[in-house]
Amino acid sequence: MLVLAAVVLLADQSSKFWATSALSDGERITVIPNLIRLQLLYNPGAAFSIGVGATWVFALTAAVAVVGLLYVGRRLRSPAWTVVLGALLGGATSHLLDRLFRAPGFAQGHVVDFIDYGGLFIGNVADIALTGSCVLLVLLSLRGVPLGDVADKAHSDS
Repeated sequence: MLVLAAVVLLADQSSKFWATSALSDGERITVIPNLIRLQLLYNPGAAFSIGVGATWVFALTAAVAVVGLLYVGRRLRSPAWTVVLGALLGGATSHLLDRLFRAPGFAQGHVVDFIDYGGLFIGNVADIALTGSCVLLVLLSLRGVPLGDVADKAHSDS
C-alpha cells in the first residue's frame, strides 16, 4: 500500500512541477482534440471549484483521510484493497501537501490542476488515482471482498 501511495504521490507532484514550469496561465495545449487539453489552473476549492472559500476545510479533510487510510491499511490482507487504499492514500497525501505548502499559505494552498477534460473539468494525476480508486472501492464493497483475512473477521465478531 505504501509503495503504491508513494508512486501516486511522486507521479502527481512531479507532473504538477512540470505543469507549473511549462504551462503559463491561460495557455492551452491540445493533446487529443475536443477531449484532452493541458491548461494550468490553481484550484482553491474541491472538484469543480466547489467550496472556494473553505480551503482549510479541505486541508483538514485530507489530513483526516490520510490518517484514516494509514489506520485501516494496517489490517489489509487483500491485494485488491491494498491497491485501492494505496492509490487513495497517494492522492489524498498529494492534495494535502498542496493545501499545506502551496500559495497562498499554510492550509490555504491551491491544488495544481492541468488536465482539461473537454472543458468539463480540469484535474490532475491525483484526481485520476482518487476517482479510479473510488470506483474500485465501490466494486469491492459490492462484491463483499473483505479488507483483512477470514481470521481477522472471526476475531472482530467475538
